[in-house]
Amino acid sequence: MASFRYKAVGTDGRTAGGVIDAPDRRNALDLLSSRGLFPSSLEADESSNATTASVTPPTVSARPTASTRRATETAESPPKRAVAPSTPRKVGEHGRVSRKEISGFTRQMSTLLAATIPIPRALDGLAEQESSEALASVIQTLSSDVKRGEPFSRSLTQYPKLFSTLYSSMVQVGEESGQLDSVLEELADFLEDQDEMRGEMMSAIAYPSFVLGLGVLTTVVLLTFVMPRLLGIMTDLTDALPLPTRILLGVSQYCSQWWHVTLVGLVIAGVAGYRWAITDHGSLLIDRWRLSWPIFGRLFKAAALARFARTLGTLHRAGVSLLRALEIVRNTVGNRYVADRIDDIAEDTKGGDSLAVPIKRLGLFPPTMIQMISVGEETGRLDDMLLKVATIQEKEMRAQSRALISLLGPVLIVAVGALVGFIVIALLLPIFQISQGMS
Repeated sequence: MASFRYKAVGTDGRTAGGVIDAPDRRNALDLLSSRGLFPSSLEADESSNATTASVTPPTVSARPTASTRRATETAESPPKRAVAPSTPRKVGEHGRVSRKEISGFTRQMSTLLAATIPIPRALDGLAEQESSEALASVIQTLSSDVKRGEPFSRSLTQYPKLFSTLYSSMVQVGEESGQLDSVLEELADFLEDQDEMRGEMMSAIAYPSFVLGLGVLTTVVLLTFVMPRLLGIMTDLTDALPLPTRILLGVSQYCSQWWHVTLVGLVIAGVAGYRWAITDHGSLLIDRWRLSWPIFGRLFKAAALARFARTLGTLHRAGVSLLRALEIVRNTVGNRYVADRIDDIAEDTKGGDSLAVPIKRLGLFPPTMIQMISVGEETGRLDDMLLKVATIQEKEMRAQSRALISLLGPVLIVAVGALVGFIVIALLLPIFQISQGMS
């Protein structure tokens, strides 16, 4: 007879825990299921010497508030363990799963769990109604793992491309605190905010990108296939071509004769540059260089700081310890240079400093942000202050991006117009020369 320590969710949605004695893991799951308990974790308990197949009275935990969780997270309490990664699985052959679908799945799971529906039943219901075959397959796999006694947070790590470290860590905190529905609701808000910002940026740069692409394509076609014939005729008619026409003739001849060599060179340079950019040294230099750009540097910096504050505030509100939260944030901030600075913050915080002290020492964060974080630590409302800081940075980033993109469209139009105007002038000048000579 073996003993298993379990954590489970009852039919009323409340969490329970205890020790169950059974011949094997399957019988233990059957015993829990017969009592209306759906386990979120089931592990062998080596310290128990019980010999009868019975379930100890479950200890039902009331759902603590966020302030209670933060108050109980003291120096004497052991640090939360990170979610152990499972073997990654492929999404499947039914298509891709979009970020918007993951946000919708998270929101629906939060609603179902808030209605005291057990995790396996909620997953089965979502899998049945899901229109995306790829996501339905993923949900069915998650449901099978949870029914076998696998923690929901651990089963999510099988799909690292769909559920990030931030996602699985917050789910683990929700399981341990008994507030999985509230944590999933906060996570859904976080994902939807990120999707909204990404959608605004994509829609804003769509028109300038179209104008730039059309201008480049038109110029390449003119210089490669049209200009050589026209300029060849003009060269036969006159030897003294104007300077703009000679410049256009040289560029056109190069494009028509060496375009394939240029294309191969660009491909080789692009591949070599990409391989260098994904190295540790290359990505660090590029991200640091991006922050120093005259105009766009402030935009990149505001985006990185907004991700830092939003992610850290969301994790801290969910009950994740500060050191663990900083470890997760460094992988989601989107800038290697800022991520290395977060490592420095974590080291200083580990030594006993408050969060505001190492942040101020780095000189990367604005003074207002440092003051708000310091006030948040003093008042015990660090998560609220971090989320307010994130909102401020996001508003600043959106205002700057809208201003830059509103100017980018006219600038591109003027640039394309100037290029086309140069080509027209270069073609008309020799025609005027020839007509004057004939008159």
